Amino acid sequence: MIKVKRLRHVTFTSADVEPQLDYYQSVIGLAVIGRDDRRIFLGTESDELTLVLEQGAASHLTTIAYEVAPHLDLADLQKPLASLDIKSEIRSDTAPGIAKALVFNDPDGLQIELFSRWEFCKPIEPIRGLAVAKLGHVALYTPDPERVAKFYGDVLGFRVSDRIEENFVFMRCGPEHHAMNFARGTEARLHHLAFELRDASHMHQACDLLGRKGFQILWGPVRHGPGHNVAVYHHNPDRYLIELYYSMDLMLDEELGYFEPRPWHHDRPQRPKTWVGLPRDVWGVGPAKEAHEFSPAMRGAK
Repeated sequence: MIKVKRLRHVTFTSADVEPQLDYYQSVIGLAVIGRDDRRIFLGTESDELTLVLEQGAASHLTTIAYEVAPHLDLADLQKPLASLDIKSEIRSDTAPGIAKALVFNDPDGLQIELFSRWEFCKPIEPIRGLAVAKLGHVALYTPDPERVAKFYGDVLGFRVSDRIEENFVFMRCGPEHHAMNFARGTEARLHHLAFELRDASHMHQACDLLGRKGFQILWGPVRHGPGHNVAVYHHNPDRYLIELYYSMDLMLDEELGYFEPRPWHHDRPQRPKTWVGLPRDVWGVGPAKEAHEFSPAMRGAK
């Protein structure tokens, strides 16, 4: 098993990169850290690569990159993949600060990049917008959530944090409740992308900024059940659902097997489980019908 430590960055193609670039700079608060002839690299205020934008014929998520332990040799990681008949290759200079990455595909054909060593990258343009803390998690549609969850568990070391009936699987690779979640859908594609905010005042600032910029809040503010994060959702210019959140559940000790106790938890203690029935959220406003236009399974995510 390869043990992924952190979700690091994602790559999107877009038929119209400039509105996306303006959005991620002026709303999300990422800064340009580099460019080449076909890609724009964006990072957080902490100088961490977070998002890659690439011109393409259509808009879609192409790659998710994860960090593994720094002592690991990428060539050694190819052996367990080969034993599972997973083809992989080592590529050089895939992004600023990353000298080498191990590249392969998940069961739905999404490209996975793993790297063990990286460097911080200073922005070449000023930080604007919200200056989010980090890329928090990626949610994907898949025809078979359990099949994909098994791959991420068996191959990449993710652990199941919660399920919602047979429709959602939340998985963690570190202490946060989820870095990935998998939603049942008719095709494999992005469900939503989530960025972490610092606290309640940052959420207040985010809602005010979305309002000033003309982005409709499609869901929230809400405190979810699974993960118990406080969240709001909106569409970006390519009509992907974007979540802004804070206060995610943490499992600081895997041997204890429960999430750090909080007064809003449903259970004492809160352990991984399958959530059944409604309501699941602790409080808040449910999704507007517009949230389903590009993300038809959002109703099942609540």
